[in-house]
Amino acid sequence: MPPYFAMEIVKTIPELLLAKKKFATPPVLVPTMGALHDGHFALIHKARDIAGPNGVVVVSLFVNPIQFNNASDLENYPSTLEADLAACERLGVDLVFTPETASLYAENRSVLISESSLSSKLCGATRPGHFDGVCTVVAKLFNLFTPIDAVFGKKDYQQLAIISRLVRDLNFPIIIHGVDTVREADGLALSSRNVRLTPEHRKQAPGIYAALKCAADRVTQGAVEPSVLLKLIQKQLSESAPDARLDYLECVDAATLQSINQIDRKCVIAIAAFFGNVRLIDNIELTSQF
Repeated sequence: MPPYFAMEIVKTIPELLLAKKKFATPPVLVPTMGALHDGHFALIHKARDIAGPNGVVVVSLFVNPIQFNNASDLENYPSTLEADLAACERLGVDLVFTPETASLYAENRSVLISESSLSSKLCGATRPGHFDGVCTVVAKLFNLFTPIDAVFGKKDYQQLAIISRLVRDLNFPIIIHGVDTVREADGLALSSRNVRLTPEHRKQAPGIYAALKCAADRVTQGAVEPSVLLKLIQKQLSESAPDARLDYLECVDAATLQSINQIDRKCVIAIAAFFGNVRLIDNIELTSQF
């Protein structure tokens, strides 16, 4: 059957299962926590490219409480549901799933999905339980929507790697597509957290990507050890973003997320930094010939 001519919004699992009966093909899934911006729009555009004009694109808007290890972070997470729904309709999304927490999590729930290797570093080291929550909710969405394709952003590179591992290890018949980070004109990675930056911190925040790009440029000029690159980034940050407080800064294997001593494979420099109480993450893939 042809794609929907009007976007459908469902809030419960029974409604979702009923709506799925209309799908002529497996949907392309874009999981989000709402507060949509141009970065999310890029994911939706990618999903439409994959689905084609006659395929089905579905978006979930759900702030997943079990992936927050900081109660205030959950409380402060922005909610822009009306604007999100309007954006999805404008972008040609066929169905949006906006469940209440009780729809996905029973009060006496006792099953959680844990990943024990990739989640031990980077964000996982300072956010205990975060990726258990991510893996659990993503697995739920995979089970509910049964997509063949799902789209995630590369801004959270660790999340993308862990979800790819989830699919591999649990044999989900799904292709995971990673989409490049969308940035402001000054290089700052788009994030719902950016609106919480003070004017001064917003001015300094683009220094994160500028420092990452400087390090990547050094790699293209010739062999250099990761430790040298990390020192270069720290120096750049101290000059361009003096208020940035590093949470982590590492050069890791792109697939395993393990630290490396030589740039002899596909790798990523990943960073998390605080500006006041706002935590920003970013990364850059190193593209020299190995």
